[in-house]
Amino acid sequence: MLSCAITISAFPIITINKWKQKHTQTVSASIHHDSLRVLEWDKLCDLVASFATTSLGRQALKDQLWSLNQTFEESLALLKETNAAVEMHKHGTFRLHLGHLDAMLVKTAIQHARRSMPVSGSEAWAVVALLQCADTLQGDLKAAIKEDKDWHSRFMPLTEVIMEFVVNRSLIKVIEQIVDEDGSVKDSASPALKQSRQQVQVIERKVQQLMESIVRNEKSETSILEVNNVDGRWCIRVDSGQKTSFKGLLLSSEAGVGSTIEPLSAVPLNDELQQARSLVAKAEADVLLTLTKKMQLDLDDIERILNSLIQLDVINARATYGLSFGGSSPHIFLPDRNNSSTVEFLTRNDKSYGQLPNNKEWKLYLPKAYHPLLLQRHREHLKKAKKNVNLATSVAVSDNAQPVPVDFLVSQKTSVIVITGPNTGGKTICLKTVGLAATMAKSGLYVLASESAQVPWFDSVFADIGDEQSLSQSLSTFSGHLKQISNIKLQSTSWSLVLLDEVGAGTNPLEGAALGMALLESFAQDGCLLTIATTHHGELKTLKYSNEAFENACMEFDEVNLKPTYKVLWGVPGRSHAINIAERLGLPSVVVDTARKLYGSASAEIDEVITDMEKLKQDYQELLDEARHYLMHSRGLYNSLLNTRRKIMEHGTNLRFKKMRDVSEAAAMARSIIHKKVRELDASAKQPSQNNKTIKISHPSATNKSQTAAYNKEPTIADRSASAVKVFNQSSSDKSELPKVGDMVHVSSLGKKVTVLKVDSSRGEIVVQAGNMKLKLKVTDIQRS
Repeated sequence: MLSCAITISAFPIITINKWKQKHTQTVSASIHHDSLRVLEWDKLCDLVASFATTSLGRQALKDQLWSLNQTFEESLALLKETNAAVEMHKHGTFRLHLGHLDAMLVKTAIQHARRSMPVSGSEAWAVVALLQCADTLQGDLKAAIKEDKDWHSRFMPLTEVIMEFVVNRSLIKVIEQIVDEDGSVKDSASPALKQSRQQVQVIERKVQQLMESIVRNEKSETSILEVNNVDGRWCIRVDSGQKTSFKGLLLSSEAGVGSTIEPLSAVPLNDELQQARSLVAKAEADVLLTLTKKMQLDLDDIERILNSLIQLDVINARATYGLSFGGSSPHIFLPDRNNSSTVEFLTRNDKSYGQLPNNKEWKLYLPKAYHPLLLQRHREHLKKAKKNVNLATSVAVSDNAQPVPVDFLVSQKTSVIVITGPNTGGKTICLKTVGLAATMAKSGLYVLASESAQVPWFDSVFADIGDEQSLSQSLSTFSGHLKQISNIKLQSTSWSLVLLDEVGAGTNPLEGAALGMALLESFAQDGCLLTIATTHHGELKTLKYSNEAFENACMEFDEVNLKPTYKVLWGVPGRSHAINIAERLGLPSVVVDTARKLYGSASAEIDEVITDMEKLKQDYQELLDEARHYLMHSRGLYNSLLNTRRKIMEHGTNLRFKKMRDVSEAAAMARSIIHKKVRELDASAKQPSQNNKTIKISHPSATNKSQTAAYNKEPTIADRSASAVKVFNQSSSDKSELPKVGDMVHVSSLGKKVTVLKVDSSRGEIVVQAGNMKLKLKVTDIQRS
């Protein structure tokens, strides 16, 4: 009994837990669906899918975009695929437009072949077109890589997809030999088929001749006979009430129209014709069945090619949409990677997180961002206006009505943004623009913003947004509005983007403001990645001054022309301008003054603070523009200074080179002069000794005249060296040893005494100091003092 009680009591608990889990998943899916619907994501999915060129590609792209279940790594991979397809567009030789393919027929052919059912001629030819497309695409890729190897990496990961195609060219030839482009089986496909078709032609000629003879035999001038073919049988249509001379079988009869009669003489031929046609059908089926068996050998490769081409069609559609609307590849990143919630959410290798934001100052950076659907509608209106020549002025109007881009620059420390401003000022469009941009980046689409756009990766986007006519489009009551926000609150995570339109609206302003402040502070405290809310409650504007996680923004309003500019002003709370607009529109001054009094002094003080802040922001912007002007001027001066410095350095270098060249030339000239003087002094120093030797030899004590002739002969270099040594030895007979370091010796070629610095006895050379010069001399060139 006890175990039975436990069993009975446990069952409801399990049932309740499963119900709660299922209910939670249902609520989450409902919130997800509602958020995407109010963002008009389904319309954008249809727009992007329209750029796919195959029916299967369009459906696959819609499924991918609507699911939004990508991980961060998968989002990075999707963007990488889109970038590769854009590179292929830039290359220009690739045909990723697959509109000539009938992917559905190929899919049907694969299904028939899997079941061993004969494929039709049209299905077989669709397979040929598929294989030829894959072969051409692979050949173009190989040619591009052969031309420049860099294309291999620039087209990744599409390079891998295309290179994996396995195309059986022999199968293409076999199908082309059997099937025509229109899907009909050729006569040459088999002898039996050719013979059966010839037999059909012979019988058809016989039947036609018989029908013509029957019509000619009718003598009545009023009779109108017409030869028809009904269900493959030749027959004659006769007008109503008309009598005929031939007998036949009545196939059909309609009052006022006539009767259809098969002549009895034509019945055997018609039966024979039907039999011949059945033989043709059987021969065709046999041929197609044989072809199907050949296709089954390559069926897996064909199916892989089909799936790959559909994938390429999806990727190309994303790229074509981005290029068509001037989009740019966003930089997506995972913020707060060191956060504990991040580790719990993604237990992955750190390398898989991707790069940090290019500009780490911003959590969300969307300069010049367009609402994609507004831009598309504007293009459609412009296209329609240009078609009508009589609406030239409407073209100008459409050009002027181009959507205004918004700048969303959210710093890293900001968690909640409060946007204020007048009705129809663009607050709701701003929310949708941010929500769509985040969703597009996650889905691998280009965002319609500047190329420097960077978007944090969101695991989910929750939106409670109304249209321009009503608050909270999907909800009609304040309680329902709060219930929706409560569900969002429960389902949001630290990786969620929360978009709330007119938070705290629909009830007493004081209570609504209090609830709005509490809700936003709760979202900031619980750590949602980013919450953006629009409001008319002035109290919500003050949250920024007590919590640094908050930031104010407002929609700019032209009070002179009484119209919004649709531009976002950051750091400044906005005003609704309702009383001022009412005054400008002609509301009696008594009513306006009373309204201002009822508005209250506290609200007036807030407006005064807002006015002062707007004035301060304007002054700040003017000073900032002036500072930028001076900064640009200073940069110009700095560049000019750098240029002047470079010229001075170049001039100094040129002067040094010139001075070195002049010194080198002067030194060379001095050496040349010194060498010349040395030779002259050497010659003059040797001349007296030669004269003395001549006198000695000519003395009567000389032995013979041959010695005199020898002394008178021009001495050689060896003779000069020997005579010089002899002179040195004679002049220093009392000092036959070599000079020592520090000795003073006389150099006749210089005509002065020098100091010995170094002595090399093995070579008979010395180094001497002569003033500022160091000279290397032979021992024979000096005289000891």
